[in-house]
Amino acid sequence: MDRLLQDKAVVVTGAGRGLGEAFAVHVARAGGAVVVNDVDADLAERTAETIRGHGGRAVANGYSVADPAQAQAIVDQCVAEFGRIDGLVNNAGLNYEALPWEDDVEQARQLVEVNVLGVMYTGLAAIRAMVGAGGGGSIVNISSGASLGQRKLGVYSASKGAVASLTYSWALDLDDSGIRVNAVCPVAHTRMVWKSERALRACPPERTPAKIAPLVLFLLGEGAHGITGQMIRCNGPQLHVMGQPYLKQPILERPDWDTETVQQAFDEVFSAHLENYGLEKRVPPRLRKWSRQAS
Repeated sequence: MDRLLQDKAVVVTGAGRGLGEAFAVHVARAGGAVVVNDVDADLAERTAETIRGHGGRAVANGYSVADPAQAQAIVDQCVAEFGRIDGLVNNAGLNYEALPWEDDVEQARQLVEVNVLGVMYTGLAAIRAMVGAGGGGSIVNISSGASLGQRKLGVYSASKGAVASLTYSWALDLDDSGIRVNAVCPVAHTRMVWKSERALRACPPERTPAKIAPLVLFLLGEGAHGITGQMIRCNGPQLHVMGQPYLKQPILERPDWDTETVQQAFDEVFSAHLENYGLEKRVPPRLRKWSRQAS
């Protein structure tokens, strides 16, 4: 697997440190040429210098994925420097914790611009380049298990849920083009973890970004042929495919629904089929009396 990405060109966003740095370094070790992107241009250059210092190929830039023109420039640089783009790791992201009634609108806007629009802008630029070159390639979006819902992470969770939906939709659209689109939900000890006492308890220091990199490399490489539209979670020791939303049975039908018949449907049928919600799988209030009795 040492030359897994030999002669491939890959863009990694948010690669100045943390997960992105680990992904970029591992891509280079696997023989790939890397565009190291980070809004902190000094950090991006530091990662690129590390790669070049070990005999790899890398260029750096400080463009913002949240700006469509700059996102396009990231991809354009990859094609200009290396003659092609074979892979994109949409890693750049922001995170913060806040209870809903304390959330800051400006902070929320900035997060969505990077986590959602940034993935869209860079992804669309890469897709256009890949399709224009005749198809083929791999896009790895970085999502999160928080997309299932997590306390004090409403805006972040929503942004990662959007990334999951983009992944599913792009995978469908690009299937015939030979471009694979998957998402990784990593759990690693990074700056995002440092900001949360809860996350620090759940993610010890030994769960480094380097433990996630092999999964990303695999998805970028030809060994992942035929794998697309998947959400894959890795927290270091554990690796698994995440389930996707589905239409749950029973599906009730009638010519028209009014408030009374909807109430009847929930009282007589759906109450027994309510889903535990959030990443912690909290029992809905209507069912808690039964779970207490069972315990």
